[in-house]
Amino acid sequence: MSTRRIVVTGATGFVGSAVLRRLAERHRGAAVCAVSRTRPVGALAGARWVEADLADEPSLRGVCDGADVLLSLASYVGPDADRCAAVNSTGTAALVAEARRAGVARIIHLSTCAVYGPGPHRGQDVRELTPAPVSAASGSRLAGERPVLDAGGLVLRAGLVLGRGDRWAVPALVDAFRRVPAGWGGGAGLASFVDVDDLARLVVALAFAGGSEAGARGVLHAHHPEPVRNRDLMDVLAEHRVLPARPGPHWSWRRCLDALAATEGWVSERQFTLLAGDHWYRADAVWELAGIAPGPGPLSRIGAAAQWYRERGGLAPG
Repeated sequence: MSTRRIVVTGATGFVGSAVLRRLAERHRGAAVCAVSRTRPVGALAGARWVEADLADEPSLRGVCDGADVLLSLASYVGPDADRCAAVNSTGTAALVAEARRAGVARIIHLSTCAVYGPGPHRGQDVRELTPAPVSAASGSRLAGERPVLDAGGLVLRAGLVLGRGDRWAVPALVDAFRRVPAGWGGGAGLASFVDVDDLARLVVALAFAGGSEAGARGVLHAHHPEPVRNRDLMDVLAEHRVLPARPGPHWSWRRCLDALAATEGWVSERQFTLLAGDHWYRADAVWELAGIAPGPGPLSRIGAAAQWYRERGGLAPG
């Protein structure tokens, strides 16, 4: 198993870089090909770096040659609909076609629970949900799942990912709290989160799985099995001085939305609802498949990323 040959796309991204660190720490004998649009300064030692872009199909030629496993972790989540399609759907299809041409035995692709749309969602499994994406990013990522499934691969739909390098989830909470400085509808909303290093641990375990786990295919949720309550998350962020204060008296949902709309900022009503409302999904199966424990949960990991979050504040992802 230590000689497994692994291709990691999106290698300089939030999740991809965490996966590379995990591989370097725990599987130093693996032959790792890190794929990104540009090779970073100070690139992680031990990996072979290849410059390629999912939106540029010819650049993908040969990236999977000799590989046993493809970890497809690259995506575009910005507002440019054409770029979303080029990377997330057309680009993923081209990557998977290249993997199939090269005879790659295992394909693991990272998707998102955002494909389910506005919700609310309360503890459903994959089989109990029908995707209904409402943005170009989530729609194109749903489309990108199809070639992976057609190739017999495994799609991981993750909830919100936290940790050092997060440019969306906690910065959005900070922006929203600036505009709605109160408890949000009682703070009772439950959502699925995962720490980026725990997600990397899960992806790598699946890459090295043997036995019946090696044949895993289909779609699974990939986050911590226990949902996070909004008021608990906000309290932890305040404890680590990511938020300027603990949420005060709770405002009704309507008052929260009115305050959000009345103050300029980048978080939309739809995004606010995703952060503060019920969006949690059953995820026990993927940890059982990987044969590892999910750990204590993302709230216990916030401290390690607190300085990153304090420095970033509520800046928009772009």
